[in-house]
Formats: sequence, C-alpha cells, structure tokens
Amino acid sequence: MFTPSVVDVEGSFILIKCVEVIFITMPELPEVEIVKRGLEGAIAHQRIGKIVLSRPDLRFPIPEDFVSGLQGKVVTSLRRRGKYILVFVESGAGFVLHLGMSGVVKIIPPGDPYSPAKHDHIFWDFEDGTQIVFHDPRRFGFIDMIRQARWDGYPAFKAMGPEPLSNDFNGDVLYGALAKRKGAIKTVLLDQKTVAGLGNIYVCEALFLAGIHPERTANTVKAREAEVLARCIRDVLIKAIDSGGSSLKDYYHTDGSLGYFQHYFAVYDREGAACPKCGAGDCIKRIVQAGRSTFFCPVQQR
Repeated sequence: MFTPSVVDVEGSFILIKCVEVIFITMPELPEVEIVKRGLEGAIAHQRIGKIVLSRPDLRFPIPEDFVSGLQGKVVTSLRRRGKYILVFVESGAGFVLHLGMSGVVKIIPPGDPYSPAKHDHIFWDFEDGTQIVFHDPRRFGFIDMIRQARWDGYPAFKAMGPEPLSNDFNGDVLYGALAKRKGAIKTVLLDQKTVAGLGNIYVCEALFLAGIHPERTANTVKAREAEVLARCIRDVLIKAIDSGGSSLKDYYHTDGSLGYFQHYFAVYDREGAACPKCGAGDCIKRIVQAGRSTFFCPVQQR
C-alpha cells in the first residue's frame, strides 16, 4: 500500500454517462459527492463481472490484488471521505479512488455501445450490463485497495479533518483547529487536516460570507467568528450540492442536467466585479496565496 499525502489537489475531473462529458474545474467536496452519488445509483448492489486493466499504474502502481480481490463480488456500499470515493464489496474488501487532476469516470448504461478511448485505464463490467471506465490522461489519479472494517485507518484519512457536513464539525471544533495555526486562514482551510474536502472555490465563498479576510492569521479568529464561519462552510457546500456543483464550463449530471452553482458565486472568479454586499463597483480583488488565486472583498472581509 502506498501512502498518499493529505493535500488539496487542484485540477479538473469529468464524469461521463452515455458519452456525455461533464467538465468540472477544481474538484471539491460537492463535485466528488455528486460523482459518488452517480456511481452509487449505477453500481450499488450489482455484481462485478470482469475487471480489465490497460496499464499497471496510474499515479501509483495499481495493487496486484485489485482484480482478484474485487472481480465476481457484489458492490455493497459507497461513501466519500474528503475528496476520495470509496467502494466496498461483499467480502469486506474495496477500493479507494482519487480523481486527481484529469480523472474521468464514465458510466455506460446497459445496452449502450462504447468504444475504448485513449487513456481509458480501468474497465469494470457488471453483470447487469453496466460498464464503468476510469479515464485519466495525466494519470494523477490513483486507486488502491482498502478494507471496509479498517477504512478510516487508511493513511490519507488518519490525519484528515472532520467532514464539514457531519455532526463532528461545528464552531467549537473549527475554533480549536484554527487556534493552533499561525498561517493565513485561507491556506489553513485548504489543508485537509483542518477540514476535509474543502478547496479553493468554497473556501473563498465561505470566507466572504463570514466576513473574514483570507490573509488574516488563523489563530486570530475568535470563537464567535469560528461559529459563523463553520455555518457558512456548511451552508455553501449544501447549496453547491443542491445546485449540482460548480463549473466554469458546461457541466452535466449523470441525468443530463446542468450544474449551476457558478451562477451563485459571490466572489470566486469575479475579479473587478461589484461586491454583492457593499455594492461598490470594481470591488472584488484577486491575490495569490500558496500558488492559488484568492478572491475577496477588502471592504466586507476583515
């Protein structure tokens, strides 16, 4: 087993059904959750008939027992942890999937023809006729074996922070995490050890809603501010999932509907636009923090 680091990976991933391409920029918790739900609807309680590998590795070598440990087994459950998708089968074995920067999941319904494409690396054929294909031109994604009984001990998860939509996350928990950190609040929130699954888009949006400047030192955030920020994080993620995720290009669900949370962006990718709170023109600013663009309103965020 390799040991992936707990970091936020920026890039883009694609979910495809019926050869419809779904472009999502910078996969974060809402987008990965939507992919997980699409897979869940297609393969939960279905038996894996055959697994074919077109190459032995992605970012890391594909485990030697990947095919033998899963082939012929019924998928019993799926879950998401941060930006990872976990799939378990009846034997208690399973696999963990990270989409990386160019990962593509293709869901081919029963009876639909499909011709393998360049960079299609893993094929799952199910007994009901469904086919799942993992496509990854850059091969920054990875797949690894995992045991359901000990899934939370997987290296990437042991140091990972709480799920922001779970009961384990609240203002007190966030305040405790921020109080130990001297870095900029924006950078600290992107660290998956602080909160699982957050990425650039939703951190920018949550900080704006909470009125907290992205360059502010994390340990200066007061308890009452952490309570507001935790609520804003939760609210923006729920709204994004309900809206089908964010996309800066055309984005389609597995049912063909569009993801449209990008139409609700308050600050992200809106440099030079008017602030939706203060209304001042040319108010939204862009800076670079740890190599990533940060969008904020210097009037509303302190």
